[in-house]
Amino acid sequence: MLEAIKKYLGLVWMALAIVAAYYCIGVFGWPKITSGLQEDNVFGWIILLVLTPIIVGGLFMFGYFAFTNEYKKEE
Repeated sequence: MLEAIKKYLGLVWMALAIVAAYYCIGVFGWPKITSGLQEDNVFGWIILLVLTPIIVGGLFMFGYFAFTNEYKKEE
């Protein structure tokens, strides 16, 4: 029962990573870079090059490990 819940939540975390990638790139990153203001430009590059890989990579890896039963206890 718990293994099935882990697999389901693994898919949820991977989907959440895709949604986070959309928001980091499409809402917070790229529009800030193209706005033309210096403070928005710096914030946009930080979002795109630093925060997006950390957030999306972490969520996706956690979901993948949960989906593939990597957290299964060895007895």
